[in-house]
Amino acid sequence: MKLDKPVTGGPCWTELGTSDLDGAKRFYAELFGWRPETDARQEAGGYTVAHLGEVAVAALTPLYQESQPVAWNVSFAVADADEAARKVTAAGGTVLLGPMDVFDIGRFAVAVDPTGAVFQMWQARTFPGAGVFNTPGSLGWVEVLTRAPERAVDFYTTVFGWSVNASEHYTQWGIDGADFGGMMRMDDKFPHEVPAHWLPYFAVSDADASAATATGAGGTVLMEPRSMADVRRIAVLRDPQGAMFGVYADLQRG
Repeated sequence: MKLDKPVTGGPCWTELGTSDLDGAKRFYAELFGWRPETDARQEAGGYTVAHLGEVAVAALTPLYQESQPVAWNVSFAVADADEAARKVTAAGGTVLLGPMDVFDIGRFAVAVDPTGAVFQMWQARTFPGAGVFNTPGSLGWVEVLTRAPERAVDFYTTVFGWSVNASEHYTQWGIDGADFGGMMRMDDKFPHEVPAHWLPYFAVSDADASAATATGAGGTVLMEPRSMADVRRIAVLRDPQGAMFGVYADLQRG
């Protein structure tokens, strides 16, 4: 992505809700070199922040509700979570949780867009989000997969004011033209039961090596590594608990 830090309207954080927190810690430590730190406070509910060195890059959490799927979730930065929640509702989305305060670090809400994709919104106080983007092991792209892309464009441009860079094959989202993510239409290749969803992509040095490491650690390769216009090599993976995510290597950097 063309963003190098969280900005209002852009992705700022990504969280994994998992059925096996300890297993997820081991898997992502092996895959990305993450160092997990679990908040010891009872009220934190096992919330674990993954670090690259001393920099926070993502979170791993237990499942907090029976209906919560094992999945990665993407958070977008907002100036006012309550106002953003009102915009979501007015634009045809639904607020599933919050807005609510998270200690003294920020205010948080979970929502679903009109096409069925769940996302999160984060109003920062003391914690702005990921400390780095685009370096190996950190978030580098976010993508919504939906069966109703036209409706998604209307919704997200209304709620977040994103710029849209659309071609025949792919739509990219941006903040004032600085692209940070994209959108893919879900066709008949996707099973009917797979809902619309947001998919985070993490930067890696070598997509093929990362796919092999994920497999060796108990994960699954859902989309084999492939090159995109000789610019990036990407793969889509699934961790041992079932959460999907992407990896990409910038070929122009070797």
